[in-house]
Amino acid sequence: MSRKNSGASDIPTNDAENTEVLEEGSRSILMGIIKQLSKDMDLSRVTLPTFVLEPRSMLEKITDFMAHPELADQAAALSDPTERFVAVVKYFLSGWHIKPKGVKKPYNPVLGEFFRCRYEFKDGSQAYYVAEQVSHHPPVSAYHYANPEHGIIIDGEARPKARFLGNSAATIMCGYSRLTFAKHHNETYEITNPNVYARGVLCNDLIAELDFKTKGYFTGQYHEVAGKIKKGSTGELLYEISGTWTSELYIKSVKVRSAFTVKGAVIHPKIVEPEANQEENESRR
Repeated sequence: MSRKNSGASDIPTNDAENTEVLEEGSRSILMGIIKQLSKDMDLSRVTLPTFVLEPRSMLEKITDFMAHPELADQAAALSDPTERFVAVVKYFLSGWHIKPKGVKKPYNPVLGEFFRCRYEFKDGSQAYYVAEQVSHHPPVSAYHYANPEHGIIIDGEARPKARFLGNSAATIMCGYSRLTFAKHHNETYEITNPNVYARGVLCNDLIAELDFKTKGYFTGQYHEVAGKIKKGSTGELLYEISGTWTSELYIKSVKVRSAFTVKGAVIHPKIVEPEANQEENESRR
């Protein structure tokens, strides 16, 4: 099986590019599949046509959250623990703007399939990423990212569960992501992925509560994020988070206002071995 290699040029940059109008034949196929579905049905066992699939594996899809690794480097360089926590939240939010045109899901990797790449930085350091499909039913993808020179480690597992809800579908993102700063006495951040609403980010006495909002019928806007950073022991509010994950995100305190702006943000390229040098079970072969 061969798959198209995707890169930064494949990523839409505005809402018009995020909308895909299906041709009549494709629409008929999709409607035929929907008619066979029952409410709360597990979609991971449903064979989907290729036009609703991304041309890449879930193992590579996870690298979207390493698209701006310099933000993790900046967080690791901060000496103040509160500022470091805020920087980690900014890093977590920076990967959500990357998505294919239309509503698509990545290919389900086969058991034993793996994807690997590396990242090179201006200071001469390198980071390495490897992910492997460790279970097929239920699907589980395990991944590990490391920048040895900066002492940054990101590891975790993704266990997506997709269900049909009658007139919509939901992806329940089970699993976890763990960010460790070795140079700060192995300081670790436990991150859970959002379903419709995020369950938050937790570290020591600081808590980040993130709400990935759905648009109301008459009110609200698409892609909206709201949240807050507070002290867990006292409930004291330290920062407020607002914006949209496809455009601009703000982290606001009484004295400081910082933002991550999608427009103009450069996605750090991942370096993948040529297909001739890849092993048999690698995702892009």
